[in-house]
Amino acid sequence: MFVQRLRGLINLHILATMGMALGLMAGYAALLPFLPYIDLTLTINLMPYYLCVALGMMFSGRFVQQLVGRFHRLTWADAAWLATRQIGVVVLVVFAFMFAFKDRSLSRLFMGTYLVVAWLALIFLNHTLPRMLSWLFFEHARRVPTLFVGRLGSLEHLKGWLATKEVLGLHPVGFLSLDGAPAVATMPPFLGELPDLGQRIEDTGAGQVVMLEIPRNQPEGRYVIEACQNKGARLLIYSNLAEQLRHPLVTVNEEGHQFYTLQEEPLEDPFNRILKRSFDIAIALPVVMFFLPPLIVLVWLMQRLQAPGPLFHVQERTGYGHQLFRMHKLRSMYAAKRDESAEAQQASKGDARIYPFGRFLRRTSLDEFPQFWDVLIGNMSAVGPRPHLPAHDELFAKQLSAYRTRFFVKPGITGLAQSKGFRGEITEPALLEKRIEHDLDYIANWSIWIDLVITVKTIQQILFPPKSAY
Repeated sequence: MFVQRLRGLINLHILATMGMALGLMAGYAALLPFLPYIDLTLTINLMPYYLCVALGMMFSGRFVQQLVGRFHRLTWADAAWLATRQIGVVVLVVFAFMFAFKDRSLSRLFMGTYLVVAWLALIFLNHTLPRMLSWLFFEHARRVPTLFVGRLGSLEHLKGWLATKEVLGLHPVGFLSLDGAPAVATMPPFLGELPDLGQRIEDTGAGQVVMLEIPRNQPEGRYVIEACQNKGARLLIYSNLAEQLRHPLVTVNEEGHQFYTLQEEPLEDPFNRILKRSFDIAIALPVVMFFLPPLIVLVWLMQRLQAPGPLFHVQERTGYGHQLFRMHKLRSMYAAKRDESAEAQQASKGDARIYPFGRFLRRTSLDEFPQFWDVLIGNMSAVGPRPHLPAHDELFAKQLSAYRTRFFVKPGITGLAQSKGFRGEITEPALLEKRIEHDLDYIANWSIWIDLVITVKTIQQILFPPKSAY
């Protein structure tokens, strides 16, 4: 029930924000005769731009839908971030049209000021409108008296969830315990035990029953289902399987069969893969063509002066699907005979193996730039979990059970962990744990916007290296 109500609110919100964006554009255009600093002649046909704005707002509805769980309680920060994404999509559509049709008749000042005003209006609407729609549709007429069945501990565990759903019409009227009468007063009030369910539905006029855990056996489950069906009440069963297994679970529906998996995987979507690959090429190709050649010449000259030897340092790393590949770096250490044990030793602050200019390369991450070639040939991505030596993979996998989940995606030149300052030597298990936590968060919640944000933060760190860089 709640999911359907939220989806309905989201669809109304998308239509309302689209209407606002179009109305604002029409109103702004109508005011232009009174705004002499913007030149917009009456001969310009704005209809294609209305269509572009409408398409942009429609496409950006995907970002609104991603907030389905908390759409009705967005913070101002959430609203601003959503508005930025919405306007970003509109900008892409509008300027794609301008580029495709070589349209130079529309005032850029008009479009720029309109987009800024629309962004501010969207922030306000994203924060305010969901609450107004919730109040309008569910405050009184559509409130659903709800009974809860389960253990007291489960009720306490879901109290935060209950509070967020009251604005969607959930009205708690009673609690039926599976483990006897509670020793303390409960909210909602204690009304009996499981055998009393049918009568309590009738007494309270409950339109919905929420079972706070998976039924312990088939008879118990059948009794709850039949009581709800006989009395005309909806039934919602909370799955506490994740709590029993002590690991978050994601529900997957496959042709009528329900499965659980350990995490979402957005990059299993072919469209998302194409989007990410396009992003990789758009970044890697200019770097390889224009930035890498002069950098290589500079490093080669400095190596001749300070540490003669090979230009590149090439190592095997573990990539997507546990496949080994050869990763390229600009050599930042003195040349030495190949020694696997020495190579497996992590670089530390003040490491004597690093020559002076190599220290600058590592601090600014310029030694990693040949990896854009690895991105172009498809072994790596611009953004993703950082690849480690196979020896380190084995060591880290023993320390952290979820470590090998990183191989679900291509490794990256930079990643979410690095953008948050986790780089350099891993000196303790807590640092490894934090990095892997960010890697898994990235894999489960990937979006092209996350890649953009990580890229911008990484550029900032190249210009202003953190203390952990050496």
